[in-house]
Amino acid sequence: MEVVLLHGLLLLLPLAALLLYWYNATFHYFCKVAFFNCWILAVATLLSPFAAFRGRSPENMKLVRAAIQPLKYFYGIKMQVRGSEHLDIKEPYVIVCNHQASLDLMGMAEFIPDHCVPIVKKELLYLGTVGWACWLSGMIFINRHKREDAINVISQTARTMRRENLRVLIFPEGTRNQEKSMLPFKRGAFHLAVQAQVPILPVVISPYRDFFSSKDKKFTSGMCTIQVLPKVETRGLSPKDVPELTETVRQRMAEVLAEMSASHCGDQRAGASAGRGTGSLQHQEDTTPTRN
Repeated sequence: MEVVLLHGLLLLLPLAALLLYWYNATFHYFCKVAFFNCWILAVATLLSPFAAFRGRSPENMKLVRAAIQPLKYFYGIKMQVRGSEHLDIKEPYVIVCNHQASLDLMGMAEFIPDHCVPIVKKELLYLGTVGWACWLSGMIFINRHKREDAINVISQTARTMRRENLRVLIFPEGTRNQEKSMLPFKRGAFHLAVQAQVPILPVVISPYRDFFSSKDKKFTSGMCTIQVLPKVETRGLSPKDVPELTETVRQRMAEVLAEMSASHCGDQRAGASAGRGTGSLQHQEDTTPTRN
């Protein structure tokens, strides 16, 4: 009898989990986040042996990009890239992008060009097969806590960019930020661009607030817009110009992010107004006396 009851309880567990997934927003959020992390781990484990045949190379980023792109279909997130023509430059350049959450990987997979690698925190290197996959993909690791090491990495990367026609992606906020405004930018990306004398390509990813929030434990489907802005030239600039350059680029990106936020709020208000209008019309039809 006890065995039968135990089997019955075990059969009920999947049903209970399914009900929680559909009707409990917090459980739904953690399930989707767990799936995201498991996907990244599985992809890194499965693709690393194939990438190893080529060795450490930016060309392996194509495998990473192809493996991450299907996630948007699982999550029901539509990605729209605007201004991608600005990336069609033969010379090397530095891409700077706002950083909101791990979901930025999905956005990155949509716009990152060929022969481009991100600069990432050194801690990723020690995450087992994920770190191995990052290394094989040519990602550049930087120690954010040791200024001298970071400066050396920037100098070496500047030489590599010119020598190998390499493009580099950096999140200048330095950490995740889901607030309405951007954090102050770290200057490393701009020192890199000035040292290499290559242009900066600002990229702005629209806020995730309508479908994702780690604070509110919300993860639903939605729409994400990625805006690639025109390049900012650095030819002729010197290190003393970096502070002004940093603030100029940040201001431009902040304005675009504010416009995206305003557009999102406007769309929400329009949808709500349309709903109220339909409701009012329906109410009027329901209360209009019928003539026999």
